[in-house]
Amino acid sequence: MASEHSGLTHGEVIGQSKAPRGLLHQRRVRIALWIAVVEGIVVAVSPDISRWTVIILAIPALALYFWGSKHTRSPLLKDIFWVLAASQALAIVVAVLAFFLKWFVLGIAAVFAIVALYLLYNDRR
Repeated sequence: MASEHSGLTHGEVIGQSKAPRGLLHQRRVRIALWIAVVEGIVVAVSPDISRWTVIILAIPALALYFWGSKHTRSPLLKDIFWVLAASQALAIVVAVLAFFLKWFVLGIAAVFAIVALYLLYNDRR
């Protein structure tokens, strides 16, 4: 009983390539998330880089993705554009959430201050 050899080596899976494009394609979501995390940390600790800077820099990155994905045939280049655009879109989400969370935290602090003033006022009686 002869078995047919499909041309695949032991351990190789169809559709998974060890080529640079294959590795990038498999890990592009993870790479985009890590870039957004690092960018968020930089924005949080650096007084020179604001949330608006992240949003303004994301606009050309997203435009490059939409332009590049239509005008290039290279799968590797398409994946690079995708990682760039996805990481910047995630960075925008982080910037917007930080803005609203800041206001939320300030609102909670104001509520606590009002409650504390009320308790102090009622304690005097």
